[in-house]
Amino acid sequence: MRLTVEIEYVLLRPSINADRSLTTFNCAPTVGSMNPFPIKPERLAELEELTRRRGTTTAEALDEALAAYLDWERQDYQEAVAGIRQGYQDVKAGRTKPADQFLDDLRRKDDLQR
Repeated sequence: MRLTVEIEYVLLRPSINADRSLTTFNCAPTVGSMNPFPIKPERLAELEELTRRRGTTTAEALDEALAAYLDWERQDYQEAVAGIRQGYQDVKAGRTKPADQFLDDLRRKDDLQR
């Protein structure tokens, strides 16, 4: 296990340019050029622009963007679960309406035809 982790670290260690931007990954000569995180050129350009504006490294900007997304996703998931639980509690408590009535209300609200 330890040998595998050390080999993976050597193979995937980021290469930092003098301008502190993350551009490629170092790979063993026999493996060839390998990018474990393919990024579209336009996304990489946006990331590099973010790096310039914030005065950070590309790796730091990417980490911040990923952290913000994961935080949003976690919150979205928690809100969805809470909504499902509330709906389940409503059904258990009898706070429901017949499907026909619900669909009619929805059509009326959104001005849809039957």
